Amino acid sequence: MKRIHLFEFEDQQWFPTFLRNYVTDFLQFLSNKANMFQSVLPVIEKGLQKSGGNRIIDLASGGGGGLIRVNQELRKTHPDLKITMTDYYPNLHAFAYTQKQATNFDFIATSVDAMHVPETLKGLRTQFLSFHHFRPNDARQILQNAVDAQSAIAIFEGQERSAASIIAMIFSPISVLLTTPLIRPFKLGRIVFTYLIPIVPLIVLWDGIVSSLRTYSVAEMHELVSQLDHKDDFEWEIARVKSGPAHVLYLLGYPKI
Repeated sequence: MKRIHLFEFEDQQWFPTFLRNYVTDFLQFLSNKANMFQSVLPVIEKGLQKSGGNRIIDLASGGGGGLIRVNQELRKTHPDLKITMTDYYPNLHAFAYTQKQATNFDFIATSVDAMHVPETLKGLRTQFLSFHHFRPNDARQILQNAVDAQSAIAIFEGQERSAASIIAMIFSPISVLLTTPLIRPFKLGRIVFTYLIPIVPLIVLWDGIVSSLRTYSVAEMHELVSQLDHKDDFEWEIARVKSGPAHVLYLLGYPKI
């Protein structure tokens, strides 16, 4: 199955911010509850070690992804860990909520482009469930920007281009309907646009299926890396690992010593 870059509602500038936030809030809630990234914690720890610091710069954070659970696990071995959340369309309510869950979170309130990360943001760059949003030229620029800045980068995708992943996405509206009352911070609008006017479940359905079709395979990630300038200055690890009933695809890159 070849990668198909159909449109996602979340990516559109005209898409209402409050609806985008409802969708990213759901994705954050689900990622944390499912502890989706438990299996790749050693990858994140290695990235932190290779970055030579204790800070994660999370790019394209959306609603915070699974950062709450990731943070809880990492602080067991990295008590001085700091996590900075950023996004091109920052979900400030979600960022503020995540920040309240632990004292080591902070966020950038203004737009941050993952392809052109400010030099002032130093640390291990991460992307959770967001790399598929970028077309190949842009995805390559994200990696090139990390190489140019000599910054370690770790990318994780919790879906893939497979029948099983697409089928799971078809049933995602059920998850939206079951979990919406539990999502915090509570918003009446989320209830209205989930149950009375079911826009959120339909968007999650469409964007979920498209996300699977957009996801880069291990081979395609290798191809992206092969086209980078000065790629040999970095070590690269790209793999697909089991995570509960599904898989996580990851890419880790860091400067050679």
